[in-house]
Amino acid sequence: MGFLGLGKDDTDQAAAQATPGGSALERARADQADSGLFSGTVTGLVENLLDVGIDGKGPFDSAQKVADVKRAEKPDAEEAVDAVIRTHLRLAAAGGFVTGLGGFITLPVALPVNVLEFYVVATRMVAAVATLRGYDIKRPEIRSAVLLTLVGADADDLLKKAGVMATGRLSNLAAQRLPGPALMVVNKAVGFRLLATAGKKTLTRFGKGVPVIGGVLGAGLDGYLLKRIADHARHEFPPKVAGL
Repeated sequence: MGFLGLGKDDTDQAAAQATPGGSALERARADQADSGLFSGTVTGLVENLLDVGIDGKGPFDSAQKVADVKRAEKPDAEEAVDAVIRTHLRLAAAGGFVTGLGGFITLPVALPVNVLEFYVVATRMVAAVATLRGYDIKRPEIRSAVLLTLVGADADDLLKKAGVMATGRLSNLAAQRLPGPALMVVNKAVGFRLLATAGKKTLTRFGKGVPVIGGVLGAGLDGYLLKRIADHARHEFPPKVAGL
């Protein structure tokens, strides 16, 4: 199963429909000077996930701060990881994430705020888990690994098509010391893949055709999807051995 309940074939089809001119990787490799609106949206999405989701902005705490707070409350690292995940799952269950976050996020093309907030919060959760398990989220490779965690089972496929050798868990990307351009391609490929699935998530979230239960369905679905990402984060960022 791919992210957002899509199987690999469904996700590839959605990506082809949402990314004119080729697959997510082909679009990501396109001329960086491309000023197309869709390309600009992808760039904006990736920048927001990295700048806001990981580093924090305005009232939205950074992943490092979230990890530090939970570490102070729960000296045991794994208990702190559990606490981070529980906190973010509660946000999902509430059906909305960050009040006022919209003022700190802008995209060239309108993207449903709830969809963008979901990904920003999911990014922070994954980055906080990585931090608590000993990874340096300031390193570009780890930041890319955090983004790849969002696409679940599709991560290996994106890496393979980008010409990056998969070495087990995503956290192992740090050992490859990939050049900046390669990481940029990977990051943009994640952005294209997320946008390709965003439309289906939006329709499902609002319970199209069932407006009475749409809100409840949306909150439950967000919680379910975030739990899947949390499980993937636990797997991809195992506790790091000191000194490695």
